[in-house]
Amino acid sequence: METAEPSNATGVTEAVSANLSSTSLPVEVEVAPLSGRMSRFARNSAANVFRLVVTSLIGILLPAYLTHHLPVATYGAWVLVLQLGAYVGYLDFGVQTAIAKYIAEFEARQDFEGCGRCASAGFMIILAASALGILLTGVLAWRVPELFRNMPPDLQVGARYAIVLVGVSLSISLAASVFSAIFLGLQRYEIPMLTTVATRLLYASAVGIAVATHSSLVVMGAAVAAANVVGAALQVGLWKRLAAHIEINLRAIDFTMLRRMLGYCGVLTIWSMCMLFITGIDVTVVGHYAFGEVAFYSIAAAPTTLILTVIGALLGPLLPAASALSVERSPQEMGAILLRTTRYSTLILLVTGLPLMMAGYELLRLWVGRDYAQHSIRFLQILLLANILRNLCGPYATMVVALSRQRVATVPAITEAVVNLSSSIWLAWHYGAMGVALGTLIGSAVSVAMLFGISMDYTQVNFAIPRLRLLAGGIVRPASMAVPSALLLPMWWRTGPPSLTPALWIGWAISTGLLAWFVGLSRGERALLKQVTTKRMTFALRRA
Repeated sequence: METAEPSNATGVTEAVSANLSSTSLPVEVEVAPLSGRMSRFARNSAANVFRLVVTSLIGILLPAYLTHHLPVATYGAWVLVLQLGAYVGYLDFGVQTAIAKYIAEFEARQDFEGCGRCASAGFMIILAASALGILLTGVLAWRVPELFRNMPPDLQVGARYAIVLVGVSLSISLAASVFSAIFLGLQRYEIPMLTTVATRLLYASAVGIAVATHSSLVVMGAAVAAANVVGAALQVGLWKRLAAHIEINLRAIDFTMLRRMLGYCGVLTIWSMCMLFITGIDVTVVGHYAFGEVAFYSIAAAPTTLILTVIGALLGPLLPAASALSVERSPQEMGAILLRTTRYSTLILLVTGLPLMMAGYELLRLWVGRDYAQHSIRFLQILLLANILRNLCGPYATMVVALSRQRVATVPAITEAVVNLSSSIWLAWHYGAMGVALGTLIGSAVSVAMLFGISMDYTQVNFAIPRLRLLAGGIVRPASMAVPSALLLPMWWRTGPPSLTPALWIGWAISTGLLAWFVGLSRGERALLKQVTTKRMTFALRRA
């Protein structure tokens, strides 16, 4: 299982949806052709996609291996070890985001001294966060028997030591993440991509060897810790070799910059804590109320995490790019960029999510076996629906952060966290793991409703685009590709295999693809995609 990562909370309103039926789709404002910065954005997205491919393969192959070589209870305990260790990542406090943003702005002005002041202030904050992470790890390991009363006692002992190893190593990685953030700010995404890929490959190899040799949870935790420490050292080494001109000096901290970063990170910290309760605590709640279902729930959560990783990889470069573009683009142009990015994001969410929803049982069966598929499919379908809904406004949330307007999205994030956690706990008490999945879905709907209903009122000065237009052109238009799936709902919303015939599968695939191509994309976008594809194919054929 891949550890959960924070994602932006988002949502839709019924009132706007109701008004949409009587409103025609507006004509889009075309933005200028790709500039040098946007070309760099495309290259950075490509680097993120490559990282995504490698880490996704690991995320697919490693759980399949572990579920076939570990008892269900042991695998469930291992999942909880990773989940508790991953809480250290929520102590980032938005420092990586702040460093990437400010370095992008300073670098655009060729102010490398300012880049150094920013990186130094961020490093001071992250060192304090890392120390807090070590303390948090110790507390969680100590409280394992109370957190997971139904976990077998022999697994509790191993889990405690493994949590300490994983959590401390992740605290070290957290401190080293500042050096990768520098490269993100410089918009050199290929460097963090290399460190991530190397670390994940080492992690998978070490855990695989530990399981193959029938090692304990402690040895598996030590394997993960070794991979994390090596990855941290690699980040530091690459900074010294390739970006040493961005100097980090804790002896000469610019306290004005430190206060500026603390102010910027304050709201992001609230977001991070909210995301802890939205996406980071669900497996722990399942472990507390229904330990026997942890393994099945975590398998269902893994494909959902994969989709979030896809969107994160593609949208990651948007933050520094939007920070730089906001200096030279008008609110109308920024609104057009937001509209287009939202439409692309929605298409990607549905292209990746709909096949998993409809054919989820068969895919799970091939991946982890019939028993896991039988117990996990309903969790998978509900979690996919919840996270597709939440991330419909991912581009909006990303650009809000890029323009330092994250305060306007704080109330929706807090509301979703409260609704998600309270409903998940109450429903888990009555319905076990299924209640946690339903709580996630309820929280997602509330969040999107509040973002469209409240937050977007305060960002018109940054993105001059009406909410109805963003909803219609950015979400409803590409979401038309989900119509065939909705019509076939009774045939695939099942705990067993879907009852579709081969003819229906083919008809679904063709109709979904045609709607995505002819409705989801504009004529100009289709022409541009054809042009890019033709050039790529011609280049590949010439090289061959």
